[in-house]
Amino acid sequence: MLVSWKWLQRYVPLQMSHEELSQRLALSGLNHEGSTEIGEDIAIDLEVTSNRGDCLGHIGVAREVAVLYDLPLTTPEPSVLNDGPAIEDSLQVRNDFLEACPRYTARRIRGIKVGPSPDWLVEALQSVFWKRRRDGGLDEYQPINNVVDVTNFVMMECGQPLHAFDWAKIAGGEIRIRPAAAKETLEAIDHKSYELDPRVCVIADAEKPLAIAGVMGGAGSEVGTATTDVLIEAAIFTPLFVRRAARKLKLHSPSSFRFERRVDPLGVDWASRRCCELIVETAGGTVDSGVIDTASQIPDSPSVVLRLSQLKRVLGIEIPAAEVGRILSRLGCEAQRSDADQTIWVPPTWRHDLTREVDLVEEVARIHGYDKIPEDAPIPVAASAKRPFDVAAEQIRHVLTAAGISEAMTPSIVVDSLDDLLSPWTQRDALATQVAMLEGARRLRRSLIPSLLNSRSGNWAAASLHANLFELAHTYLPGKEATDLPDEQYTLAFVTGADFYQAKGIVETLLRRLGVQVQAEVSVESIAGMVENQSIRLQIAGETLGYVGLIDSAVQKSLKLPGAVVAAELSIPVLMAHCHLVPQFQSVSPYPTVSRDLNFVVNEQVRWSALRKVVRSAVGDELTDIRYQETYRNTDKDGAGKKRILLSVDLQRSDATLTGGEADQLVQSVIQTCEKELDAKLLDG
Repeated sequence: MLVSWKWLQRYVPLQMSHEELSQRLALSGLNHEGSTEIGEDIAIDLEVTSNRGDCLGHIGVAREVAVLYDLPLTTPEPSVLNDGPAIEDSLQVRNDFLEACPRYTARRIRGIKVGPSPDWLVEALQSVFWKRRRDGGLDEYQPINNVVDVTNFVMMECGQPLHAFDWAKIAGGEIRIRPAAAKETLEAIDHKSYELDPRVCVIADAEKPLAIAGVMGGAGSEVGTATTDVLIEAAIFTPLFVRRAARKLKLHSPSSFRFERRVDPLGVDWASRRCCELIVETAGGTVDSGVIDTASQIPDSPSVVLRLSQLKRVLGIEIPAAEVGRILSRLGCEAQRSDADQTIWVPPTWRHDLTREVDLVEEVARIHGYDKIPEDAPIPVAASAKRPFDVAAEQIRHVLTAAGISEAMTPSIVVDSLDDLLSPWTQRDALATQVAMLEGARRLRRSLIPSLLNSRSGNWAAASLHANLFELAHTYLPGKEATDLPDEQYTLAFVTGADFYQAKGIVETLLRRLGVQVQAEVSVESIAGMVENQSIRLQIAGETLGYVGLIDSAVQKSLKLPGAVVAAELSIPVLMAHCHLVPQFQSVSPYPTVSRDLNFVVNEQVRWSALRKVVRSAVGDELTDIRYQETYRNTDKDGAGKKRILLSVDLQRSDATLTGGEADQLVQSVIQTCEKELDAKLLDG
């Protein structure tokens, strides 16, 4: 934000050097980027953070100076002589896009004479509208005409963008605020044509678009030398819609810069009246009586309670209550109720960032002066601890990155075709937004896997890179009824080019690192989008932990993936319910271990996980480890549909040496239990 030294003096008497002022503003939050001499003026370049849209005009900066130095602030009060006919007789305004434009105001000025701007206006604009060339020189502002220059002046004065339309080029005496039609085009005042879509808000007449709302006006309705009547627009445009349009069209302007950071809702009418006053002063004409305002009622800002005790607790110093009141009052806050301990303040409409008690504490601190807070101020600090989720997320990231999988971030809104690829958690229809939030994307994702597969495909297409990716994010599972709120849960998913057993091993490693002591039960599931008999569901204590499976070839082909991909998705809430993030102390038995190898013949359908579970139940606390060794098939000796599983068990007591007889009894218990529950036969020798 370029601030003119001479311009600033219109509102506040500057009794200091510009160097001193620049330093003081920097200490209060408006960082000084540099100063440049422009003729007989000095342009001070201030870095205005995104939350301080009120300082994107000279009056806002003057307000800061007045508070910092306790100086009087003088702001003009526009005087408009409304001696023309009622504006409602000649203009109708329809707002069909309230989301993008909560408030729109219009005034009409008749009988103006468009011509060169007066010297004072040109000098003011040239002090703040210039660019430095690569060779070190300056490209000065080129005056346009007295009407357009006034709109630019008022914008730089108060931070409220305005626009002037040539009244004769407005068809049908109507202004419509509406979404652009698909593939509708507009030639802007930079004389480039832009293709629009329904996410872009336009200001239109009865036939055509006249301007891209909050961004730039159209060439077809710009003010020229033949203009005699003008329509003055002052409005509020929603930051999201302005930012989206500016980025989509690659069309950024001083207006879009300010609307993206929010404008003062109460200042809209002031700016409109100020603009009309200066146009009449520089171009003549008469203003129609009245104003068309689509939302003249401005809600009050929410009140904020400030406790004096909090000031001392946060800042570590005592600030007199009178000084606190002076600072906040000069900043525009209004005291509602007060007692010895606290005051209820209502922030001004131009300060959107003052919503919490700590915001008011910060305001007092920066105006009082951070330099007045000693380095050894006694500020009580309580040590914070990580949330269990943060500790778990850190462990998850360590395991997956160690496995060569990179973290990704994908949108939670996906296109229909992507969402239809795979949804292991539910087959209910995904929730969808009424308006597409991204290009063609309306659905809230039910799984992270399709988004990660799409990212892997994009990496391959762009750089022939086999991207192994994981993500920790929310999924949105629809309820049983259409009116039910979605089940929003944190989910972990990864996709990798490793084979199924490597992916399964990654999940097992992850469970061990998180201290999950309950053995996960595995069942083969038929999941749409995964290969049949190569996808499994994991359960812990009857709850579904997640899914692991090989992606179906049809899905691979649809995304143009070059090779096989395995995906896994786990429920973080279920994982958190069974993990032990702090390693638990376990005593080590000083007594020796007895190891035995057991070779069972079992039916082909018996899985290792089932056999391991039965062995654990048969032994109990004396079992310290069970290890899978190998699987062998010999149909000649064992018959068809049979297989041999060789395993090893380690047996140990914690209070005494395990005798050979005791070990034999435990092994015999294993043999009998396996024979009873799994029809397993022990091979001799």
